Amino acid sequence: MILEMLSYPFIVRAFIVGILVSLCAALLGVSLVLKQYSMIGDGLSHVSYGALSIALACNVAPLKVSIPVVVVAAFLLLRMTEKGAMRSDAAIAALSASSLAIGVSVTSLTTGMTTDINSYMFGSILAMTEEDVWLSVILSVVVLALFVFSYHNIFAVTFDENFGKATGVKTSFYNSMIAILTAVTIVLGMQMMGALLISSLLIFPSLTSMRLFQSFRGVVISAGILSVVCYCIGMVLSYQCSMPAGACIVLVNLAAFLLFFCLQKIKGWIR
Repeated sequence: MILEMLSYPFIVRAFIVGILVSLCAALLGVSLVLKQYSMIGDGLSHVSYGALSIALACNVAPLKVSIPVVVVAAFLLLRMTEKGAMRSDAAIAALSASSLAIGVSVTSLTTGMTTDINSYMFGSILAMTEEDVWLSVILSVVVLALFVFSYHNIFAVTFDENFGKATGVKTSFYNSMIAILTAVTIVLGMQMMGALLISSLLIFPSLTSMRLFQSFRGVVISAGILSVVCYCIGMVLSYQCSMPAGACIVLVNLAAFLLFFCLQKIKGWIR
């Protein structure tokens, strides 16, 4: 069955993009969840949906419009919360609802709910292109390099920004890098997972890993491995059961979370 799946070029592209995006989302998600920005995935995915709707209405390449728009939105969220202008959850909710309303309005006034729009809303493995593959490779290299070579700085920014500033860490730079990389990850991942499900790739792996691991390093490594494994299992189940890929991947992540939760309880009883 695996060989049969890999005989289709679009599935091979979906595997490559999905594995790399899942890995990036899991690594970035650990820091975002610990910083209480876990819902930023929902907000940015809705911004991306609005940008994609406008791009399709104007017959422009979707990625060329959505990536810069989502990056700017991530910066705005970051600055608003840093300066105390608005709480992070309120800012994300306001931006999410506004962007979704813009996207739906543009869609209804132009093309209507076409197959292209539905694929971005609910995800489609047919949406993966060669450009997405190369972008995901570049993204994964940058994210891995950030965590390998700047691990201690990411740790400081995640847990105590004031201490990081006192020790000379450029917290604004690393926050900006996390925002940019998260924005690109959301845009690439939502084509396959859909705007409604992409945030699960940011949230589930880190929450699941935190059930059994206490150290930041352990959670980061576990989340990366777990995210890739869950993605692959979800893709196989999607092919075998003829179900949407995004939904299957989320259900596998949910099953992993419940399994780790039970293991955490058993570990506590043994102690």
